[in-house]
Amino acid sequence: MTYRSMYGACDFHPATRDFFRGKTVAVTGGTGFIGSHLVEQLLALGARCIVLSRTGGPGFLTDVTDGVELRTCDLESLSQTREGIRGASIVLNLAATVAGLEYNFAHPASIFAQEAGVERFLVTGSACVYPRFCSLPTPEEEGFVGEPEPTNSGYGWAKRMQEYLGAQYAKEFGLAVAIARPYNGYGPRDDFDPSTSHVIPALIRKAFETPSGHFDVWGDGSHSRSFLYVDDFARGLVEIAARYAVADVVNLGADEEITIGEVAREVGRLVSDARGVKVEPQFQPAGLTGQPRRRCDTSKAMRELGFQSRVPFRDGLRRMVDWYAEHAHYPLSSHSQ
Repeated sequence: MTYRSMYGACDFHPATRDFFRGKTVAVTGGTGFIGSHLVEQLLALGARCIVLSRTGGPGFLTDVTDGVELRTCDLESLSQTREGIRGASIVLNLAATVAGLEYNFAHPASIFAQEAGVERFLVTGSACVYPRFCSLPTPEEEGFVGEPEPTNSGYGWAKRMQEYLGAQYAKEFGLAVAIARPYNGYGPRDDFDPSTSHVIPALIRKAFETPSGHFDVWGDGSHSRSFLYVDDFARGLVEIAARYAVADVVNLGADEEITIGEVAREVGRLVSDARGVKVEPQFQPAGLTGQPRRRCDTSKAMRELGFQSRVPFRDGLRRMVDWYAEHAHYPLSSHSQ
């Protein structure tokens, strides 16, 4: 069974539907985890999508053909970037290095969006811009306070610079720039590669693969995050791009703070049901954990856009585990068939 984004045109604000209908939208990173869900939602809104990727391959868009043009584009190449966004009136930028480390590839797109006469540009930042000990829930104003949390320092600084450049292009050239600052996304099509995956896909894969009945969890489980289900993540980007292109950052997240311990135990329960074999988390207190706590201040998104997440964490996690069980090709017991 192919997973498709759960949101269609009727799930968006009327002004958002009007804004995207008939528009040509360039999406960088559109074949990946978040980007593929975003493209599906744009198609449902009646937009035509130009999807840019380094290889030009379809990625997770294999089953989406009508209304999508795939273009090979290395966003580190100025000439390729200029050609890649040709014909688009809107650019939604989700391109980044795998796992959010090292240099972010997004900057050339913002430069040439202005030169190409693009009407609107979406900057996709990250909650990794926040300092280690920020207020909880964390308001947008703290995004440039101190230094980013040390374990995500390079990525955090790259995202800060991306937000800064977006605001400067709006100021200097009058480009309509929307700036979203999303929290931890999760869901079907996430990255399950152990060398690059984030915490939830890493735990799911460990739980499916362990033969011993226990899977390792870094830390004592007390650190927390605000996880945002992928379809809500993509819907939020679409709404911010359509209705808040004022070069002002908006947090994009769920109003839930969940400890990694809670996540790990729920993963164990769901995977135990899927495998028909009991598996449980085994915490490693000395393991790398990153920021001690994260909780998204969602008040601005609600105030300016009426946006809030709709998928509760445990529902989203079940959908993610089900997707992985179907696509990972690991042997499952007859209990789960």
